[in-house]
Amino acid sequence: MKKWNLPRIDSKFAVIALTVLALLYFIVLPLAVLIWDSVMVEGTFDLSNYAAVYSQKVNLKALRNTVEISLLVMLLSVLITFPLAWLIGRTDLPGRKKFRTILVASYMIPPYVGAIAWTQLLNPDVGYLNQLLKTLFSLSQAPFNIYTRGGMIWVLTLFYSPFAFITISRAMEKMDPTLEEASRIAGASPLKALWDVTLPLMAPSILAGGLLVFIGAGSCFGIPAIVGMPGNIEVLTTRIVSFVYMGDDQGIRDATTLAVSLMFLANGLLFFMSWLMGRKDYTTISGKSTRPVLVELGRWKGLATFFVGLYAFLSVILPLGSIVMTSFMVSMSKGIRLDNFGIDAWIPVLENSQYLDCIWRSLGYAFISACVGTLLALFVAYLSVKTRVPGRSLPDILVMVGGSTPSVVIALALIIFFSGNYGLNLYSSMWILIVSYLVKYMTMSVRTIAASLSQVSSSLEEAGLNAGADWLRVCRDIIMPLIAPSIVAGWFLIFMPSFYELTMSNLLYGSDTQTIGVLLYELQTYADTQNASVLSVIILVIVMVGNLILNKVSKGNIAI
Repeated sequence: MKKWNLPRIDSKFAVIALTVLALLYFIVLPLAVLIWDSVMVEGTFDLSNYAAVYSQKVNLKALRNTVEISLLVMLLSVLITFPLAWLIGRTDLPGRKKFRTILVASYMIPPYVGAIAWTQLLNPDVGYLNQLLKTLFSLSQAPFNIYTRGGMIWVLTLFYSPFAFITISRAMEKMDPTLEEASRIAGASPLKALWDVTLPLMAPSILAGGLLVFIGAGSCFGIPAIVGMPGNIEVLTTRIVSFVYMGDDQGIRDATTLAVSLMFLANGLLFFMSWLMGRKDYTTISGKSTRPVLVELGRWKGLATFFVGLYAFLSVILPLGSIVMTSFMVSMSKGIRLDNFGIDAWIPVLENSQYLDCIWRSLGYAFISACVGTLLALFVAYLSVKTRVPGRSLPDILVMVGGSTPSVVIALALIIFFSGNYGLNLYSSMWILIVSYLVKYMTMSVRTIAASLSQVSSSLEEAGLNAGADWLRVCRDIIMPLIAPSIVAGWFLIFMPSFYELTMSNLLYGSDTQTIGVLLYELQTYADTQNASVLSVIILVIVMVGNLILNKVSKGNIAI
């Protein structure tokens, strides 16, 4: 009897092919359907809905607010962070490392937690800071109102400026210091060298950091919802969520139109930045040592230290202090007194099964997302770095598109695509939340793993294959152990933002899938300040512990 031998399937090809198909199905198709639905009416190409949506003054104003506020936040962030990066990275400023740690710490704070903190501080009626200033200066009314356009710009700047600070400071660390030293030898003062040499060379990084801030601020929902909406300040993200909450077909259609507009705005800026950075040659790194000669601040040292310390206090210490202090107050009505502090507010939270379920549920969803996302990121990074297959960069681009797309757009695309109209129905299940986290946060894991994979010699993989092992075993026994720290770091880069995510979870959760971010937002919305503060502290503790582990694993090269 003749035996039929089935062809042997190449495990590497099979795994990578499945990964690419998954990315196409969960990223490309939902976004494509979202765009399609925004321009097709009853099978006919029709842009009338765009005209109808933007003919409404509230939507046009939301678009204008989004662009104007994001631009102002971007400009303020760059104006603040470039001098900070220079002072910390290029001068003899006392406590430079501590200041860097504090300033980067604001990147770890979920923006909506920061918004809650500043509503506690600058609420026009009961804000701690306003009450203090009224008492000190005998004022009849509060000097600040957080629920204004200026208040919203302030909070957005504080919690998105770290994007610019990290980008600029890292580029400044790698810049060849001999260029500045040559300028000083030629007789230029430190400030003139900064203006004529450092600033032009840093222009690409400043632009990149600024655009990241613009995209982040324009895509943010938590801060505009908590700070802006009470003051009737609408942006595109809050309008999209409002339309989705309407629950009818017209609301979804209007939300789709605004979401596509926001998606093209964010992704268009990102690809413009990539194009601009790629078309010019900015060589600032040489093969020589890049240890710079620090600029001596001299008599300006005290003033510089004061201003850097003041910004660190305002951006991190003050809002964190407000959240922690509120969580330990016995009664909000008694004010700040020593006999009004205790753990009374913590006990009901820790005994509340709904709150505990949300915490464990968020940890569970984040764990699953991190495990699946890290595995996919490993295969995407391998395809991009270790193969010469035509189109090998396509999955990397798809992951980047998902990461750069605003969270509210991803959520709406998944609602439309996975509501059962296109086969799979995931609506209101835990799986749609996990898919959304993967789409949004996998990009940083891919970048981290790819950077490590590029340093692993291909000869090690070839030796394993020549010894008779299949590709999956080579991957498990050789490649993964060699890049284990980057895999762990990539895992945490998905786990931590998935744990405290708000925007997508707020649109996608069901009655049995509420997460801690959604719970915290609802508590703040219904003015349950103390419980919201307790949960905020719990989130911050978990995030900081995660960041400490990540710093330990990556030896300080990667942070959340």
